[in-house]
Amino acid sequence: MDSHAVLEVIRAPASPARWKRPVGESRMSPLLGPAFVAAIAYVDPGNVATNFAAGATTGYMLLWVVVAASLVAILVQFQAAKLGIATGKSLPALCRERFTRSGNLLLWAQAEIVVLATDVAEFTGAAIGMGLLFGMPVALSAAVTAVVSLLLLELRRRGRTRPFELMSTAALILVGAGIGYDIVCVGHQSASGFAGGLAPDFAGAHSLILAMGIVGATVMPHAIYLHSGIVQGRGWTPEAARRRPSVVRRALRTDCLLGLGAATLVNTSMIAFGVGLAAATGGAWTGDLVGAHAELTSRIGGAAALAFAVALLSSGVSSCGVGTLAGDIVMRGFLGRRLPLHLRRLVTMAPAVLVLVLGVPVTKLLILSQVIISLGVPVALFLLIGFCRDRQLMGPLVNTPLTTRLAGCAGAVVAALGCCLPLTLL
Repeated sequence: MDSHAVLEVIRAPASPARWKRPVGESRMSPLLGPAFVAAIAYVDPGNVATNFAAGATTGYMLLWVVVAASLVAILVQFQAAKLGIATGKSLPALCRERFTRSGNLLLWAQAEIVVLATDVAEFTGAAIGMGLLFGMPVALSAAVTAVVSLLLLELRRRGRTRPFELMSTAALILVGAGIGYDIVCVGHQSASGFAGGLAPDFAGAHSLILAMGIVGATVMPHAIYLHSGIVQGRGWTPEAARRRPSVVRRALRTDCLLGLGAATLVNTSMIAFGVGLAAATGGAWTGDLVGAHAELTSRIGGAAALAFAVALLSSGVSSCGVGTLAGDIVMRGFLGRRLPLHLRRLVTMAPAVLVLVLGVPVTKLLILSQVIISLGVPVALFLLIGFCRDRQLMGPLVNTPLTTRLAGCAGAVVAALGCCLPLTLL
């Protein structure tokens, strides 16, 4: 090679394909954040009501259910995120491609029931928190809650993904801080009782119903659909994810452990708070949300009551937006259709407003909503497992046999509990 040829090689620009890796492929940060949005679904007002009732009426007995369900949730959300990244499609969208129209209609119907039950719990809890915090009448607190949740949705609709995720993370911190502060104020905790609650145990039909409610509030079907959708469009195409599966797995695992790990701590704290406040009232308080605020005000002080109201409001408002996004992904995925997010929010909050105006017992309604949600868990789980074990669909991000077995066992247990529930209620 002569000197002119050598100079041409030196001056030639480096090949982008050879020397430059896409930004998303070299960094985990674009994949971090969606799990914190999904985690809001795990600390919504349904969780608050169910965990409070469990702690107040059964002590620490059902703490093991919270921990076990949370571990399953981490595994499930990791798979949901992995499915969305590997395929570039949400779980409902994949169902529309693989199943018949009638099958998708059935799947959509059950998913919408789950989302509606979730919306009722979230909106009701937010309106109660608004009323407790500012002393608003029911109708006004419902209207303000609607406006705030619509503003949060506007952030997401305008593509402001990071601010939406940061606000979800802030809400998660507020809920945890409020409950944690109240635990310290109320006291009446037992380390030995807490440790004993980690051993599996039941005590009659009441504890089984509460356990089902905890499962429904913790392993949330709409969060599975949601996570598979919102993890997309973050600088990682399916092709890029398949070239760097180890980076993707590590990023998604980190995101789920941090986000859902924080939600697990908050949920166990709710059980502990229920135990403490019930003990402080001599068993007079049995888990009612409004009653909790009143008891804190009279027995502990205004600061503890304020912390509780802020935690409940943060839980409800933030989860309202998450629930609406999940409903949008469900409808668009299963049916290929969608409603404007604001219109969907107005439609789904109507039953909750009716419930508040009619004066239906809120805490019992919230617990029942979580039981209904739990019946949708096996459907979402088995769909997710079926897709994640398909090597042709997932490529190098396919589930390992151990992951598939663990997820399958978890789904089978939840399905069995769901079959037992109607017999228990008779």
